[in-house]
Amino acid sequence: MEKLLNEIRLNYTDGTINALLQNQAENNGSLNCYYNQSEEMFVHLEEEFEVPAFPIHHDIEKKSPSQEYLEALKTFLSQVVPKAPAIFRELTYFFDPTEILHPCFYQLFKIGDLLYLYLLRLDLMFHTHQAEIVKKGSNDHTPVYRTYDIFMESDLIPLEKVETRAGKLHSFVIHQTISQTWIGETGRGYFLQGIWMDNDLTKFFSKLFLPPGKRTYPYYPFSCKFRTLCLSLLKFAPEDRKKFLPLLHKAQEIVVPEIETIQNSLKNIAFSEELPAFKKLKTTIPSALSMPWNSLKVVPYLNSRDMKEFRIEFSA
Repeated sequence: MEKLLNEIRLNYTDGTINALLQNQAENNGSLNCYYNQSEEMFVHLEEEFEVPAFPIHHDIEKKSPSQEYLEALKTFLSQVVPKAPAIFRELTYFFDPTEILHPCFYQLFKIGDLLYLYLLRLDLMFHTHQAEIVKKGSNDHTPVYRTYDIFMESDLIPLEKVETRAGKLHSFVIHQTISQTWIGETGRGYFLQGIWMDNDLTKFFSKLFLPPGKRTYPYYPFSCKFRTLCLSLLKFAPEDRKKFLPLLHKAQEIVVPEIETIQNSLKNIAFSEELPAFKKLKTTIPSALSMPWNSLKVVPYLNSRDMKEFRIEFSA
């Protein structure tokens, strides 16, 4: 059966990994969130850890990982989970055969009759300017490297439903409220590129709920992902996920009825806070939805390798 575009499938999970995620001390600690110059989010830990070699190749038709992959993932998680237990607490692991170097973790929430998915995706790729190679990689395996940084994406996503089979979770069906975001092409021949409005929609959504004048690049709290309105978190503990969930719920109530107008306003022009559709909708946003972002501050700086990074300061 072909995978649906709005479906996240739970192909495989592992009991040993799930037990590891939960059996940690109740110590949330202080986790600092950053972005590198490539706009990739990461959490910087106080202690260094080693990422083992992972097999690169995997047949996407095989829904479960190899034993070699699982052992490497367990070795990795046994180091980082004790150092940052709050990130992983109350989550369940699942394997995505299409992106094996991005292990996934989830938690389900419900507000009234509506379901929401919290999705954490780790990035195990070697980041040249933020890690040291211990052992070189090959055509078949990633390098072994040491680093202080966990690269990740952390999103709350509205769901249409949860599918089960034989009494077990099978897939999450995303509640897609945004139509096709492809709007054209640019260039010619080998330089032909598609144009999507995802980035402009992300800016529209985020600026709608941020306090006036607030500049947060490269972080945008509300994003266009999976053709729906998502909320990207900066705080990762279970209580933080629950705390910010109502913000996405209320944002959905405001944005979804206006989504066609918003998309039409961006078909022929890049996002600007001067867009009539934006200015009109901005006046309807309750101040309570902007207040949580008052303390948000992005501080650019050069790291020890003279590479630009952004420190996210956020006390909410």
